Amino acid sequence: MSGMLDFEDALARLLAGAAPACETESVPTQAAAGRILAQGLRSTIDVPPLDNTSMDGYALRCADVPAAGTRLVVAQRIAAGSVGHVLAPGTAARIFTGAPLPAGADAVVMQEACAVDNGSVTVNHVPRVGEWIRRRGEDIAAGAEVLAAGTRLSAAHVGVAASVGAAQLTVFRRLRVALFSTGDELAMPGEPLKPGGIYNSNRYTLRALLEGLGCEVADLGIVPDSRDATRAALRVAAAGNDLILTSGGVSVGEEDHVKPAVEAEGALDLWKIAIKPGKPLAFGRVGAVAFIGLPGNPVSSFVTFVMLVRPFILTAQGAAGVMPRAQALRADFSCPGDPRREFLRARINAEGVLELFPNQSSGVLTSCTWADGLIDNPPRQAIARGDIVRFLPFSELL
Repeated sequence: MSGMLDFEDALARLLAGAAPACETESVPTQAAAGRILAQGLRSTIDVPPLDNTSMDGYALRCADVPAAGTRLVVAQRIAAGSVGHVLAPGTAARIFTGAPLPAGADAVVMQEACAVDNGSVTVNHVPRVGEWIRRRGEDIAAGAEVLAAGTRLSAAHVGVAASVGAAQLTVFRRLRVALFSTGDELAMPGEPLKPGGIYNSNRYTLRALLEGLGCEVADLGIVPDSRDATRAALRVAAAGNDLILTSGGVSVGEEDHVKPAVEAEGALDLWKIAIKPGKPLAFGRVGAVAFIGLPGNPVSSFVTFVMLVRPFILTAQGAAGVMPRAQALRADFSCPGDPRREFLRARINAEGVLELFPNQSSGVLTSCTWADGLIDNPPRQAIARGDIVRFLPFSELL
């Protein structure tokens, strides 16, 4: 659209302005979930460290069980955490899940296929070599890189780190973000609403989104609609933070004071982006600190954060692979296209296809709690029922 940036251009400009993370710290592995790994992790051990059984049962030699009903002497008992001795021919070892396989054994028969009587076991199944055995190093081989630098650590990642004995992980430090909202109409939950007032949902939404990305948030609250107050808030926000994030006041109306305030304290680009919702977005600097100003409408603020601010923050924190992965799903609705690129709130119904929230207004925040994610629809692209669309689940955006 004339005079507007397309989404990819706006994103490229934002990412180009994201100062790469460089400061690191060592944290306990159990406290590392949600952080960005700064130094790749290699294993010094095999996982599992020994061949072991994945079932409770009897370890034996396949050659000793030529037919179902073979009877073997139970010569030893091996629990997890203990090591047995060499398995003699014609014998079996009672073994429990996770216990190391005794030398000489080449299979495990699960206990449900066995009958025990007076120190012997009748094996009612002809085993195959390797049956119910987990081989040494089949999960992780010693020397292998198990976690790459730039990984945003999940619960599974920290579990893998623990499985190779890593007590500490080197991560990038948290991004420090100053957050405030502008608007004389805003009130905080718990306060009475004056005529014309609204409760400040953006403060809660954006803070939760920032903390979900591992940021340290300095919440400066609500700033009055005045240039002097906005300039003063910007100076406070720039002290000791890496990013200033605001909502509201980024247009060019008489009561939109963010643009002139940032220009007075630093430098600002005010963009009109060809997306719906979320057209106005400001990007610049207050001193050496990055500034992003989001629109005030709650859905516009939410969408521009997850689609544009999120990859900026992840890049600034040292993450690799900052863009969400889309799914190709079928639409169970029809809607006309828009000249702008649309991000439509939708969810997956019981049939596994997408249904659309009926009110796509930028002021209807309940659409974001109803939805499972966003349909990323190209400009001027009408959607007919049955079409395959590009769906971004919230699991990729939060």
